[in-house]
Amino acid sequence: MNEKPYPVHESLLIGTLLTAAAGSFDAFTYLLHGEVFAGLQTGNVILLGIHLGQAQWTTAVRYMVPIFAFMFGTMAARALQLQAGKKSRPLTEQRWLIQYEITLILIVTLFGHWLPDLAASALVSLIAAAQLQEFRRLKGGPFTSLMMTGNLRTAAQSLYDGFIRGQQKGRKDAATIGTIILSFATGAAVTGILTTLIGTYALVGAALCLVWIDIIFWRDQVELH
Repeated sequence: MNEKPYPVHESLLIGTLLTAAAGSFDAFTYLLHGEVFAGLQTGNVILLGIHLGQAQWTTAVRYMVPIFAFMFGTMAARALQLQAGKKSRPLTEQRWLIQYEITLILIVTLFGHWLPDLAASALVSLIAAAQLQEFRRLKGGPFTSLMMTGNLRTAAQSLYDGFIRGQQKGRKDAATIGTIILSFATGAAVTGILTTLIGTYALVGAALCLVWIDIIFWRDQVELH
C-alpha cells in the first residue's frame, strides 16, 4: 500500500485553494464593505487604533465589528470541531468546516444587496476565522492561509538557504511558499475584477475554491472506504 507522506488536507493543492479564497475574502470586504479586512485582523487593529486616536468614533466601530466577529467565529469553529470530533474522523470534521464556510458565503452572496456593510463584513470574518482555526498545516509544517507576513519571511529564508547555502530543501520550500503567496494575490486580484463585473456576487470565486476542496475531501473519503 502506498501511503501519502501527509494528509490530503495538508497538500499544496488544498493550501493553494484555501489561500486563494482567503485573498478573496479580504479583497471583497475591503472593496465592497467599508475598507475593512475579513481575515487580516492586524490591519483592522491598526486602523481601529488610528481612528480612535483621531476621535473618529463612528469609523472606529467599522473596524471593531470584524475583530469581534473573527473572535466569535473562532469560538464557533472550535465548538464545531469538538462536536464533529465526537462523531467522526478528522477529515469529516474538515468537511464540516468547509461546508460551514460555503453556507456563509451563500448567505453573503444571496443577501448581499440588503446586508449593511457591518453585517456583511462580520459574516465574512466568521468564514475567515473558521478557515484559520481548522487549516494550520501544510506538508507537515505550520501554515496560515490568511496572513502573508510569516509566509514572506519563510520564503525569504528558504530562498537564502536554497540559493546561497545550496540546500535543495530550501529551494523546494521556497517554491511551495511562493505558490501560496501567489495564490493569495491571485485570489485578491480575481475578486477585484469580479467586484467590478458582478458586485456582491464576487465571492463566487472563493466559493468555487471551497467546493473544489470539499470534492477532494469527499473523494479521499471514498478511497479510504
